[in-house]
Amino acid sequence: MNDAPTSQPANPPADPAGGPAHGPDGGPTGAATRRGPLREGERVQLTDPRGRLHTITLTAGKEFHTHRGRFRHDELIGRPDGTTITNSAGVEYLVLRPLLADFVLSMPRGAAVVYPKDAGQVVQMADVFPGATVIEAGVGSGALTMSLLRAVGDAGRVHSFERRADFADIARGNVETFFGGSHPAWRLTVGDLVESLPASGLDSAAGTGADRAVLDMLAPWECLDAVADAMAPGGVLICYVATATQLSRVAEAARASGRWTEPEAWESMVRGWHLEGLAVRPQHRMVGHTGFLITTRRLADGVTPPLRKRRPAPGAYSEDTGADTGAGPDALSDGEGYGERPVSDRKARKAAREAAAGATASHEATHGATPADVSTTGEDPADVGTAGAPDEG
Repeated sequence: MNDAPTSQPANPPADPAGGPAHGPDGGPTGAATRRGPLREGERVQLTDPRGRLHTITLTAGKEFHTHRGRFRHDELIGRPDGTTITNSAGVEYLVLRPLLADFVLSMPRGAAVVYPKDAGQVVQMADVFPGATVIEAGVGSGALTMSLLRAVGDAGRVHSFERRADFADIARGNVETFFGGSHPAWRLTVGDLVESLPASGLDSAAGTGADRAVLDMLAPWECLDAVADAMAPGGVLICYVATATQLSRVAEAARASGRWTEPEAWESMVRGWHLEGLAVRPQHRMVGHTGFLITTRRLADGVTPPLRKRRPAPGAYSEDTGADTGAGPDALSDGEGYGERPVSDRKARKAAREAAAGATASHEATHGATPADVSTTGEDPADVGTAGAPDEG
């Protein structure tokens, strides 16, 4: 973690009249990249006859190669979305702009991403609305951030906090790649959530509390009081955790705090279906457990939550009223106590370079100019490394 948290808007300021900033076509940010002919610098998704997917960034003069032939990117630039192209070996590909759900599964990543099935439930069950102010802790690679930014729109605010500067760089590159530039609703802070929140201007007592909070972190129970201080009464808190141990600790901490309603928790599993003629059956593979979601709402100050009517089962609570993780504090701080594999610095640097290259290409496709590279941590980009070309699949 940095000694001092650093924060900067991940966007240019709003227009002088006080209205929200918009995309280059005057519409909502990112809308221009979702319609019209395919442009140089855009990412497109190719589907071959066997259903295999390839994601490429359109670059003039480059070619897409496989062991079954090739074609030139120039043949796609300027053509409409939803077209097809045949390579030198006669293999036909379907060409589409990737949806957000496709993009987050193919973008450069350092930390594991929040899967689309969970991101959709976060937006819906937390009731993230246009114009809302949202606290996000644990940006990772930016997958959930993009869903939140779409939900709040240009007039909203997403205050994101990330402890690792390399993850913040990856997330910024991915967000700018998808939206075709910086988003006016996004503010990214590198630092610890508890230490950084007081400087964010979000204060329940002052009437400037956030509407929603989304915590995707190892120990969200340690941040509940800080988040409550920064949230408006009635605001929704939703936490994304990987294990049942974490789930239990969040629930018990929320109850013990006395500032939250009775928490509710669930998980979801998605199974696709094979559809071919009369052969209609479940697919052999599915997206099973990815994480648990637990939600609760902020009580007004001075309000005591109603007593629970149901009786807990015998042995539900240990003597210290907390679940025993079987690991010491050091193991919990880096995630190993919860079975998470640490992300190597080398992998994070590579993902950051790929994300930055994608953001530059997307910005050039949308605005026709290369944005000035501003580092959240204040470091010279030359000290980090030169952005390389994205993997062409």
